[in-house]
Amino acid sequence: MHSHKPYIPKDSAGKLARYFLNSPLTMLLGITLLAIGYLSLEIMPREENPQMVVSGSTVIVALPGATAKEVENVIVKPLERKMKEVLGIEHIYGMAMDNVGIVNAAFYIGEEKEDSNLKVYDKIMQNADMFPKKAMQPIIKPLDIDVDIPIMSVAFYAKEKSKMSRTKLYDAVKKIQHHINGLPNVAVTALKGGNKHQYNLEVDLGKLSGYNLSMGQIVQAVQALAYNVPAVKNNTKNNEIVMMGVKNAIESVKDVENIIVAQYMGSAIHLRDVATVTDSYDIQNFKSANISVNRDGKFSAPESQVTLTVSKLKGTNAVIIADEVKEELEQYKELLSKHGISYSITRNDGERANEAVNELVYHLVLSIIIIAILLIFVLGWRESMIVTFTVPAILAITLFIAYISGQTINRITLFAFLLSLGLLVDAAIIVIENIHRHFHSIESEHQSIDELLVEATDEIGPPTNIATLAIILTMVPMAFVGGMMGQFMKPIPANVPVALIASLFVAYIFTPYLAKRIMKKPTHAKGENS
Repeated sequence: MHSHKPYIPKDSAGKLARYFLNSPLTMLLGITLLAIGYLSLEIMPREENPQMVVSGSTVIVALPGATAKEVENVIVKPLERKMKEVLGIEHIYGMAMDNVGIVNAAFYIGEEKEDSNLKVYDKIMQNADMFPKKAMQPIIKPLDIDVDIPIMSVAFYAKEKSKMSRTKLYDAVKKIQHHINGLPNVAVTALKGGNKHQYNLEVDLGKLSGYNLSMGQIVQAVQALAYNVPAVKNNTKNNEIVMMGVKNAIESVKDVENIIVAQYMGSAIHLRDVATVTDSYDIQNFKSANISVNRDGKFSAPESQVTLTVSKLKGTNAVIIADEVKEELEQYKELLSKHGISYSITRNDGERANEAVNELVYHLVLSIIIIAILLIFVLGWRESMIVTFTVPAILAITLFIAYISGQTINRITLFAFLLSLGLLVDAAIIVIENIHRHFHSIESEHQSIDELLVEATDEIGPPTNIATLAIILTMVPMAFVGGMMGQFMKPIPANVPVALIASLFVAYIFTPYLAKRIMKKPTHAKGENS
């Protein structure tokens, strides 16, 4: 053996390699990394597309009796001018109609939703005096893309159309909607299609003029009874409470018919004298939704249906929410069947998100296997095993950091992982290749394995660091892309640099550690590849 000085590493790569080479913590660190990565993959909220921060506000001001032109001059234009003063607004759209003015404000993409809506609210409330005296209180409605776009829709329809009244289906679904809205992380549920229950009055205009009545009088008479009459409470001398409860005034067609509209020649005129009352559905609702059902390979004629849509809260797991909604629906299956109602899930983003995640994870595994097979031919099976281990470890770190920084797993996040996969193995391959070269060179015959591994790792430190930094810098400009595209592609600049930095640490810590335990040093200088 030649006498020589122990090798002192100059670069961080060699220092990391030397510190972790014989440390009992290295194995523990490796297992921990894989565990937190797997947990992050399981726990992270899954959705199909990345979350967008798109915000806007709609301001509605009613001015009863005004024409569209008047509304434009006294409501829409002053409102547009005031909204222009709010910071962060990109576009303002105003609409004037008879009796009402509407102004929509769209914020720049990426503006914080709560702040933006608060600014609009403040601005309008501070300037509430700019509206005319007769104008109603402004209604301010925020737009929320997370809540407004449903992740799930369920169509309910009658098994036998002829046997079901038009309102029965709507009433049954309304009850289910109430329970589904109570599930955790469900933001908004809405019903589309179907008919509500109501009493319809068809007024005979001939009889109306015969009694010298106007439509206004009928409207007033009905409105006076349309709300529940409250109970009256009073205390007596003995402190007993006297309660007078009036039963809900309208319970049947007869109750509606008996409403007194006016007095005529000393006798009361009831609603039945001038109108036909029917217990029916909302005939003024012209919107409907239909469904065609595939029965034994044939599609039925379109039937009317009620669709229940479910939206989730931001940053929650679409897969879990969709499964909970399905479970809830299962509980009602028998009850619905008894009433002759079937349902079909027409949209399920949770299922699609899960499929997308699982498919991409499958592709990641496939890519790792392909890399491993290629390396067996180029370097040898031992070296291939070492590089193959580093990939899951790097992805585990990246997933964990994505999870704690509040990201969700979606198509773009997984695309970022796939994109960085080819770059991730670079550092590990460079380290293993240099170790392989040192193992088989004459100069290193006298070195101990520990020194050889530290020196081999240290040598390639500076060029590998610079090369990785250069790739990271090419990703950075993506973070500054504005608008919708910037929002959509955000996971790429957020995850690729993290993965590349993690790849350096994993390569410097685990490659020499595993090489010492897996690779064999040839016995003579120009030994055969082992």
